[in-house]
Amino acid sequence: MVAPAALRVVRCGGSSFHGARAVFSADSKQVGPGPGPGPGYLLCASGDFVKMYSVATEETLRLMGGHADLVTGIQLNPHNHVQLYSSSLDGTIKLWDFMDGIPIKTFTVGSKLLALYALASFEDSVFVVIPKRGERATFQLVSVKLTKAAGQDLEAKELSVVLDGVDASPKSIAFGREGEYVASVKEIDLQVYFFKQKQLNRFSVSAAKTKSGNNQFTCIACHPTEDCIATGHADGKIRIWRNFYHKKEYIYSTLHWHHDTVMDLAFSVEGDSLLSGGVESVLVLWHNQSECEKDFLPRLGSPIEYISMASDGTLCCTLHTDNRITIINSNLRFARSIQGLIKSADIKTGLVVDPRTKALVLNGEPGHLQFYCLQSDQQLFSLDIVQRQYIHQAGLNQADLVKVAFSARGKWLATVEEREEVTDPELQLKLWFYDEEAQSFKLNTRINMPHEDQITDLCFRDMDELEDDSVILVTTGRDRVFKVWVIVEDTDPEAQQSVSWSCDFIGSYHNYQATNCCFSEDGSLLAVSFEETVTVWDSVTWDLKCTFCHPPGKIRNICFGRLTCSKYLIGVSDDGFLCCWNLLSCALEWSAHLNILVLQPDPLSEYIAAVSWLSKESSLFVFKPNEPRPIYIQRNLCREKIQLAAFIPRDEPETVGSEKYLWLRRSQLFFLTDTQELMTLSTKSLQERLTPASKQLAVEESLPVTPFSLLLGKHRRQQSQDDIDLGKLFVRNKCEQDSPAVKELLHTPAHVLPSASFLCPIFINSLLISKENKSAEEVADEVEMESEKPEDDSDEERDVTEMEQENTSPLELFGEMTCKLPKSQEKELRKIRKVDYSWISAF
Repeated sequence: MVAPAALRVVRCGGSSFHGARAVFSADSKQVGPGPGPGPGYLLCASGDFVKMYSVATEETLRLMGGHADLVTGIQLNPHNHVQLYSSSLDGTIKLWDFMDGIPIKTFTVGSKLLALYALASFEDSVFVVIPKRGERATFQLVSVKLTKAAGQDLEAKELSVVLDGVDASPKSIAFGREGEYVASVKEIDLQVYFFKQKQLNRFSVSAAKTKSGNNQFTCIACHPTEDCIATGHADGKIRIWRNFYHKKEYIYSTLHWHHDTVMDLAFSVEGDSLLSGGVESVLVLWHNQSECEKDFLPRLGSPIEYISMASDGTLCCTLHTDNRITIINSNLRFARSIQGLIKSADIKTGLVVDPRTKALVLNGEPGHLQFYCLQSDQQLFSLDIVQRQYIHQAGLNQADLVKVAFSARGKWLATVEEREEVTDPELQLKLWFYDEEAQSFKLNTRINMPHEDQITDLCFRDMDELEDDSVILVTTGRDRVFKVWVIVEDTDPEAQQSVSWSCDFIGSYHNYQATNCCFSEDGSLLAVSFEETVTVWDSVTWDLKCTFCHPPGKIRNICFGRLTCSKYLIGVSDDGFLCCWNLLSCALEWSAHLNILVLQPDPLSEYIAAVSWLSKESSLFVFKPNEPRPIYIQRNLCREKIQLAAFIPRDEPETVGSEKYLWLRRSQLFFLTDTQELMTLSTKSLQERLTPASKQLAVEESLPVTPFSLLLGKHRRQQSQDDIDLGKLFVRNKCEQDSPAVKELLHTPAHVLPSASFLCPIFINSLLISKENKSAEEVADEVEMESEKPEDDSDEERDVTEMEQENTSPLELFGEMTCKLPKSQEKELRKIRKVDYSWISAF
């Protein structure tokens, strides 16, 4: 027996693309089938992974994982353009065959790696930035010799210091013409080291802050063919350095357009132009490093963090601070955009799940709602809620999206936007209807000032929505009331829509502020918290049924139990208590003293996840309300403070290896930290988690079929219906259903195949045919029947019998089991089946 895998935290997506410069693949003629002339793929560092996108379709083609911490640099192998180097904070450098997503070698350096550089002139070495031992916040650029020894896991301990006192940013170091020199900038100093001469020159700019701003260096780029260096500065200036072989006779010229920090620079492949970007969200193209000759590509959406050039010069791409990748043609025309999870300054809406797409819904661009796909790590679409122009200026009070709720099937969407003003606060409640034809939400009702003060919570009654009468929305506010909103028919003949929303009931409790609300699973009860008290209301008559309180502490969150635990109500207070009340006995069932920040019920099971923040670490507790003891506890879940969480229903139930992980079977828990890293929990090993991604670039069906694939059954034989054995067809199709192991064997080049010990278990398991669970009596009957068959029984009869056993009768699905024949009658029936009645056809 293999011990069940431990639960581990995985950065599942949403990680910033701007952790390192992106890399274009080489020309498509060099890397095989591609979307046409020019680079076919774009590779980006994203969290713990390296992602490969199609330049033509923007699809995520491959997710390469293996690092145990953030990826800090990626570089094409200059001696093999289908291979890629990646560095990570886990202290390793990995060499990948990115066309197949397979790690070829892993080099352990043993120190945190903050940047990576690979040059053609250094065949067996790469350069990395590492912390200097014994000194804090001091970094070195070192050369790492990559051994050519056999094996996949190797040690790379042979380090040579090239530059001392460098900046940790990968944008602060650049290599010059053919790797003859390396230049580094930090604060007000520029260092240039010449490898052949072993000469180091230092240059400084004025440390004084001038009227135009700060002179500090922010980024650097080297000309590909000339001895020329471009540096960006915090005051928006670009300096072009020449003749830096001489410490005193160097010269530089200045280019100035940016009004704020120059965030990155990149020369074109020929070196005749320079690209720059910054907080203005404008890409500037400087021709011949001239102040007078420049072109612009404006309105790119957010500040430009990195600029990357394709090796053939046909494309460039910009990586933005809002997690967007923009692909741009050489003529400075926008081509494509890949949008990841936008990291807002403050996630006020929480993490909400769209019932239709199972997308994660939260704040996006200012005033927008983003729908984020967890599978592709890309934004599906963005919905403009506020519908006003956002002004990027600090200190302005602008309308922002603060609350979101979906109805049970995603037919209705409720949003709340507010603008905080001391004298005249502005508040709007909007109800959106999903239009099937337009495949988008359309505004149905706008309610100005639905409450006299801020709305603290809102929720829909979670029912089937078969009729509009069953849909109810409840809002709670600081104006000390909760309001019930219902759908009414619009009697105005000139109205553009037939229904709208109106307030149906207003409730309050002892003039306390209403803070949270939620409906029970069947929609019959509504729980509303008023400061330190939880009230329960009948959702039909709106009568107050009972109240619960557990002093002291204001109620932070509440939720009802589900399924077998529907008689319980859970509450979390600010003073750290987690309380469970019994709705039948109207008494406190149990309580626990924990500093719970997040309380999240699973919509498909009885389980509830609670995340606490104790001793500067986040801990996870999973429990059922009917049991006072948690079924799972994970201490030190992560170092960051977890602020939001959401259960996402799985497409298919997950197979778990231990009972304590049953709560992960039907839904997956995602959580967002205070640093806005989106994470999840997984019991799978790294190889198992990456199996779906490793299948995404399988060779298309239209490509020629190899003889080996014919032997393994990849090819589907086209035969006439008369020659097909129904029983064999059923069994064969079940066995050969696109096995991932077979795909890996057939479509992976032999020289990069992983070890046989890795592929063999997957391949053997793919050959096994899973059968329905049968009772011991049925199995014994089948064994006895087979033992009594004559040896000349045809395969056809056995296969048809198996097919009949596999196919469940429709009556069985509704609980009506057909009567089973005794064994003696079954034997007689089998004898009758074998009698040849073909002579009857003559009559």
